[in-house]
Amino acid sequence: MRTINTSDGMRKSPVAVIDAHAHCGVIDRSFAQSFADYEQQVAGTDIGGVALFSPVLEIYDRYDFHFTDTPAWRLRRQKSNASLLLLKSANLTIFPYFFIWNDFAVEQLTAAHRGIKWHRHAGEPVYCYDDPRCRAALDEIGRRNLPVVLEEELGNTLHFVRELADGIVVIIPHLGLLNGGFRSIAEAGLWERENVWADTALASRDEISEYIRRYGHRRLLFGSDFPFGSPSDELRKVRRLGLDSDVEVAVLGGNFSRLQGL
Repeated sequence: MRTINTSDGMRKSPVAVIDAHAHCGVIDRSFAQSFADYEQQVAGTDIGGVALFSPVLEIYDRYDFHFTDTPAWRLRRQKSNASLLLLKSANLTIFPYFFIWNDFAVEQLTAAHRGIKWHRHAGEPVYCYDDPRCRAALDEIGRRNLPVVLEEELGNTLHFVRELADGIVVIIPHLGLLNGGFRSIAEAGLWERENVWADTALASRDEISEYIRRYGHRRLLFGSDFPFGSPSDELRKVRRLGLDSDVEVAVLGGNFSRLQGL
């Protein structure tokens, strides 16, 4: 397979790279995380597509464990999620993901949505997994064949994958860094599951290499975690692993395209 050499010695893929993990905000200004900021950071790379999520602070108040939802927050979420559907770019193919919260507002999903973001950290407000609307939302997500990027505590990750997500592709970001850790996920046997994928965003080179050695490369996606990670640096990290050309092409975009049915 033909590759392209660049001035920094890295080889480029013969197809466009797709960043499967990036945030894009229109309300939260605590980071430089607009789409224009992202475009500026990927200029000069061969990143040609990006999966975009709303930032957490446009979805719920992560600093209030006892957060109570309000009409104002529901409107804020709707505005944030809808904003991703309006983005246009001459250089990037945009894959908008819907960030779901406890109103489980799957009625807002459109044919343009390409996945679901399901996210919380320890100490943040919790998802109401026992709410019947949660089960109904997962049924709709499965019906639409949308992958779920799941960033959760370990116990909830295990429950989600083992009990809730039958028939749904679950992408564990950062190779499990914030879901209990790569090795905890491995010890629980999740990486072997055919519906469990991973992304490389902010993961260590050693863990990426170990994942590929133990589980293969077909369920691994390149991600940057912009604005918390640099797309160009994260791309360089993967390219410096010395992967076989076909493996590198798959991780950097081929697997995402296959997941999306492209």
